[in-house]
Amino acid sequence: MSSSSAAPPAKPPMRDALVAAAFRLFLERGYEQTTVDDIVALAGVGRRSFFRYFPSKEDVVFPDHEGCLADMTAFLAASDPGAEPVRRVCDAARLVLRMYAENPTFSVQRYRLTRQVPGLRAYELSVVWRYERALAAYLRGRYAGRPDGTLRADVVAAAVVAAHNNALRSWLRSDGQGDAGEAVDHALGYVQAAFGTEQGGIREEPPDGPRQALVAPGGAPSAALFGGTAEHPEDVVVLVSRRDAPLWRVVQEIETAFGRA
Repeated sequence: MSSSSAAPPAKPPMRDALVAAAFRLFLERGYEQTTVDDIVALAGVGRRSFFRYFPSKEDVVFPDHEGCLADMTAFLAASDPGAEPVRRVCDAARLVLRMYAENPTFSVQRYRLTRQVPGLRAYELSVVWRYERALAAYLRGRYAGRPDGTLRADVVAAAVVAAHNNALRSWLRSDGQGDAGEAVDHALGYVQAAFGTEQGGIREEPPDGPRQALVAPGGAPSAALFGGTAEHPEDVVVLVSRRDAPLWRVVQEIETAFGRA
């Protein structure tokens, strides 16, 4: 009987090897103390190989977002014209959650790193903005020709991102314990209740004149729609913001008001 040697284990793709090397060094030395030269030395490749995959050191921290954004855009583009638009963008947001949930260890490590490095936090906000713009672009097309269609699209997109990120951050803070999908579904349920026609939420644009508070089905105050409790109706938060303020700033102020930043 002839014996044969076992095949050597396959090497990870170079892109994955660079990410693994980078995070190993970030954890051992710290992000600021790690250079691109350090990363390529540990991965056993040259600098040109690094920049073939990542334009900068910041990009190696977020290696999967470009692909996820492309998947989301394709998902929205393939939507049935008759699909309920708010439900569709909520389903698109779940693609982002799936990306995080596929590798909880990496996702938690990245979350901790971005909390420690202000530059990475700013980079992450720019990534979040791109997701929000993709959702808003789809909704603008669906609401085209309606009064305040652009406003509705931007507000719903911002609400979807805020709800998704609120649940996602809670899951990451728990070190990836529990069911992330269940948490995100619960959060997105508030958005669908507030804005989705299938759930009996708000359907028409508010009339001209004084602003009116958003009310969920059953008469719950707007605070309940964004993480507040309807059990204490006297505990209401009123947010005043400049009309020209960017939506990410408005969402950030809402999250801060409810202690979810």
